[in-house]
Amino acid sequence: MNIQTFCDLMERVAPRSLAMQNDRIGLLIGTDHKEIKKVLVSLDLTVSVAEEAIAGGFDLVLTHHPIFWEPVTCIDPNLFETAAAYRLIRNGIGMYAAHTNLDAAPGGVNDSLAELLGLVDVRPLPPDNLGRIGELPQNMPFKVFKEHCERTLNAAAHTVGDPEAIVKTIGLIGGAGGGDIRFAKAAGCDAFVTGEMKHHQALEADYLGLHCCVLGHYETERIVLKPLINRLQKESFDVQYSLTQSGKAPMPCPQGGIRNE
Repeated sequence: MNIQTFCDLMERVAPRSLAMQNDRIGLLIGTDHKEIKKVLVSLDLTVSVAEEAIAGGFDLVLTHHPIFWEPVTCIDPNLFETAAAYRLIRNGIGMYAAHTNLDAAPGGVNDSLAELLGLVDVRPLPPDNLGRIGELPQNMPFKVFKEHCERTLNAAAHTVGDPEAIVKTIGLIGGAGGGDIRFAKAAGCDAFVTGEMKHHQALEADYLGLHCCVLGHYETERIVLKPLINRLQKESFDVQYSLTQSGKAPMPCPQGGIRNE
């Protein structure tokens, strides 16, 4: 397919209208390749991912996280901000990012996380609808739910709250969701799952009585990559989508159980 057809496909999967204001999404690096035949899928564009794309003959890199959050003044192969982009540009390889629009999209990051955790009656978390709320099939002590999260995501959790408290209604936002604890509490959540939480947010969650499992930014978002590949592959048989082998968590959480991606 050509690059415009790919962009149209991604617009159906993760519409731009779902993204938060000023998010850096869409085709961030154009491609010299007239036909898109091989797409490398990764959470981040790093130098190692860019080199993997070059070595593997890929036409495009599809990521969750964007690049160039701050304006850059030059494209330098030795600067962190532009090193990976430089390598793609030199080799005519494009890059497309689906960020908060993929968080909010049906079947996106947070739907995938809710499904993995076995939640039912899943619905959007107000007010921005990026996150999700769902119910556990049965009540359980928070310490049991925490262990379930660790096994499912293969990551050790930092927690807030009473281990013996009973939880059933769960809010979640993959990645950096600590800023949404008030919304989760207001929506009636007993517990909240996310990847990152600042110290003052943890203190507030404790004050609010909201039990929290914090399992790592990378660990709570990587779970979307395989479902995304499966969906794209079904809609574009003429393109080969591959999960990166070099992408990794920059601050990996200790393993908490059996991997389930």
